[in-house]
Amino acid sequence: MKKQNIPEEIFELITEEEINIFQELQIKIKELNNKTNLTRLIDGDNYWISQVFDSIWPFRTSPNINFDNKKFLDIGSGCGFPGLAYAITHPASEIYLVDSSKKKTDALKILVKEINFRNNIYVINDRIENLAHQSSMRSNFDIATTRAVSNPSTVSEYMIPILKNEGLGVLYCGKWTDEESKNLDKTLEILEGKFKEKKMILLPKNKGIRNIIFIKPKNFCPEIYPRKVGKPEKNPL
Repeated sequence: MKKQNIPEEIFELITEEEINIFQELQIKIKELNNKTNLTRLIDGDNYWISQVFDSIWPFRTSPNINFDNKKFLDIGSGCGFPGLAYAITHPASEIYLVDSSKKKTDALKILVKEINFRNNIYVINDRIENLAHQSSMRSNFDIATTRAVSNPSTVSEYMIPILKNEGLGVLYCGKWTDEESKNLDKTLEILEGKFKEKKMILLPKNKGIRNIIFIKPKNFCPEIYPRKVGKPEKNPL
């Protein structure tokens, strides 16, 4: 495939083989976008920086953390970012993509079927508030991600219950304020979780500031969390 219009920053982050798969993914998402509106971030820098680069930089710039060969869950996966991006760059990991929109999970199933991913990938159409109370899901994942889903306190209530004791939650945030930091600390205290680390970069091509917040369990999360569907969103802890 031609490598036209791919920002040079991408070549610094992923391999030629991975770029080829991301190009294939871009073509398939465009085809699906013609039938059902999945995302507006599909051309040029919108795809390569705002989707691909943004999804994978936390995993490629944290050398002190092992992200390979993990059980990974993406909450609110949308058209597959960061979930499918992580799958491409970590082919030995087992991937679970969760979204409450059937339109989006139907599209994800087509992408998984038509692109030759090396991972075992499972697409689930359900609310994470329901899934997190299932024994097969609770305390069962090494990594959980959320991107463009909700505020940090709400998504931490989704994440902490599904993470293994040594698991890691990866929250993608734009701006990050002292108030949000205090709210997250308060929420994590209730959930028996803890803040691990924050990383911040300026995305290339003037695509804005990106903060990544790493959180993890401290002890077993109380059984009542996450609360019923809608509660974490309407009334953050």
